[in-house]
Amino acid sequence: MNHSFLLAISKYTFVVFILLVVSSSSFAQRTINDIMDSTTVNHLLIISKKYGSLSFSGYMQPQFQVAQSNGTQAEYQGGNFGEYTNNRFRLRRGRLRADYMILNDDQSPSTYFVLQFDGTEQGVNIRDFWGRYYENKWKLFYITLGLSGRPFGNELQLSSAGREAPERGRMSQILMKTERDLGITFTFNPRWKDAKLKNFVFDLGVYNGQGLAGPAEFDNSKDVIARFSHKPYKIKSMGISVAGGISTLQGGLNHRLPVSYKMDSKNGLWEMVKDSSATTINKVAPRRYYGADIQFATSTKSWKSELRAEVISGLQTGTSTTSTTPGTYPVDNKSIPLPYYTRNFNGAYFTYVQTLNSTDNQLIFKYDWYDPNSKVKGMDISAARGLSAADVRFDTFGFGLLHHFNPHFKAVLYYDVIKNETTQIQDYQDDRKDNVLTLRTQFYF
Repeated sequence: MNHSFLLAISKYTFVVFILLVVSSSSFAQRTINDIMDSTTVNHLLIISKKYGSLSFSGYMQPQFQVAQSNGTQAEYQGGNFGEYTNNRFRLRRGRLRADYMILNDDQSPSTYFVLQFDGTEQGVNIRDFWGRYYENKWKLFYITLGLSGRPFGNELQLSSAGREAPERGRMSQILMKTERDLGITFTFNPRWKDAKLKNFVFDLGVYNGQGLAGPAEFDNSKDVIARFSHKPYKIKSMGISVAGGISTLQGGLNHRLPVSYKMDSKNGLWEMVKDSSATTINKVAPRRYYGADIQFATSTKSWKSELRAEVISGLQTGTSTTSTTPGTYPVDNKSIPLPYYTRNFNGAYFTYVQTLNSTDNQLIFKYDWYDPNSKVKGMDISAARGLSAADVRFDTFGFGLLHHFNPHFKAVLYYDVIKNETTQIQDYQDDRKDNVLTLRTQFYF
């Protein structure tokens, strides 16, 4: 770590230390597909009519970042830095959300509608635009249609308004960029008061696949996502609650070329092998994810501890240069179609949050890894074997301090230590200088 970077860190740490001397109350966490209920309604501006309620909520995240070197590749810390830049101000997110709920005569939910915009210095986009219909004869099911969050795992479900770390882990961002997608979701969750299975949730959804990473569906393949989860269960004798779930995604991408690439073992060595066949066209290059997650939390508000963990493995299809799920069909700089590359992957994250006495202050520790090609390690990764930077494993160690100034303003100082494995690939023969310090504030209502 060079001297100028240490100097920059000390300067901006001092600024936030001066700010963190105020105290206030905490803000309740919501998931991206959450709806208005008795625990959140008091935080929203409600316009009530005879047949329904309209509410508004929103938040804004101005932030300042310092990177370890000019031109740091920090796509998973909020975006890459400019070639001659190692510090920047950004408006990471600016969200405005409208919720409209229609109730039945017995006050049970009938129909729900959500519209959410995201505005930053780079433009304005729609983030959520979905409707939900509740079956009320048996009160077992509901259906969600439109642009909504994909029900896979835990981290993807956590709203950026309530998540402690500034960004989701590298694995989550690569596998399901932008979290949302267009499609339909069927949910089984008994809703009457004494239902024995009311804490169990089963989601089954069908989606385009590219999410908001691209402007529209570009092939005939769809992603089918299934998740079985249990809501927090309190173990009173131990003073903790436990929640968790298992998830799977079965999808893929249609080949447009008579060429594909996948890993194969030759003479005991794994390498990327080309497969040429006219029958490859229109076949599906697989995306197969299998995940499990668990969350623990102590019951006390003061000195509360939370631990969240998730592991995902499977098959991911990308290109020769990246394992990120493409938003459009990949082409080169001359608009010539490129072949797909399929790799075995695995990854995980562990997040520990410790409340410091009052709920105003929280310490955050997070570790995550993403290995895009689990067949090869370290110096086995070389261009001679058809491999590239897309096959390099990354481990990220993050830690920070979060403080709530009042019910509508909070700030987090967070540092990411990013480690890539040493390989024979150019620019990845040593650990890159790509650590990032983030000072993020958040205003919300």
